[in-house]
Amino acid sequence: MAESTDVTTPVGETIALRDGTTMPAVGLGSLRMSPQQTDTTISSALRAGYRLIDTASVYGNEAAIGTAIRDSGIPREDLFLTTKVWNTDHGYTETLRAFEASRARLGVDYVDLYLIHWPVTPIDRMLRSWEALIELQQRGDVKSIGVSNFMVKHLQALIARFDELPVVNQVEYHPLFQQDELTGFQKESDIVIQAWAPLGKGGVLESPMVASLGEKYGVAPAQVVLKWHLMRGRAVIPKSTNANRLAMNIDLDFSMSEPDLAVVDAMNEDTRLGSHPDAPPTNGLPDQ
Repeated sequence: MAESTDVTTPVGETIALRDGTTMPAVGLGSLRMSPQQTDTTISSALRAGYRLIDTASVYGNEAAIGTAIRDSGIPREDLFLTTKVWNTDHGYTETLRAFEASRARLGVDYVDLYLIHWPVTPIDRMLRSWEALIELQQRGDVKSIGVSNFMVKHLQALIARFDELPVVNQVEYHPLFQQDELTGFQKESDIVIQAWAPLGKGGVLESPMVASLGEKYGVAPAQVVLKWHLMRGRAVIPKSTNANRLAMNIDLDFSMSEPDLAVVDAMNEDTRLGSHPDAPPTNGLPDQ
């Protein structure tokens, strides 16, 4: 059993979503976090002030995360819990069934944010999944609905069919991969970008420019990159199982100048590190 946390005040900024809900700007990603790691990691994260925990049905750790957040003693309403429907569960009935399975594993009455994990073909099956997410939100089982790994064309397919649009698109986004077209489209549509791999799987942290900015502001390179995301209006879900890095990743109480933000902007190389949305993973754990 995880030790109870005495943290009562969350740390960091929040982002207002288009549907009226508020989401922590920094959350904890849990990809490849084994059930054995989950107990200690979630406890450490909650003590550090995290209030957003991101998981997915395919990660295999929903039950362990549910146990850890209950053991924390933090009221459910003070937490923001995200999970996702996997590729093999697309379709209206299938998505509703998958949600109920996730909710049961998590042991919660509702989920704060439910996402379509990847866009899949045939497109009509994916659209039926979105119809199911709308139903879940209308029933109150889900507070907010969104998508993950969607490109502009996938968002356009939803816009052509539905009035209800995602409030969040969780995508690979880091200084080396800034997705300019998607960024502009989502800004126009008021869809928040939530960055997975926000540190470029660690590679960005070796940049001399980032290191120099860290020295200037008296922070670690990871904090520079995460603050850059926040000041550009994005949410982030860095993943770590190390208690010190967990605390560092949410300790972003500083501000960067516009010229210094532009230095990070200029690092863009259009380098994708994870799977392409047109070729979503089918076996094993995904990149996200």
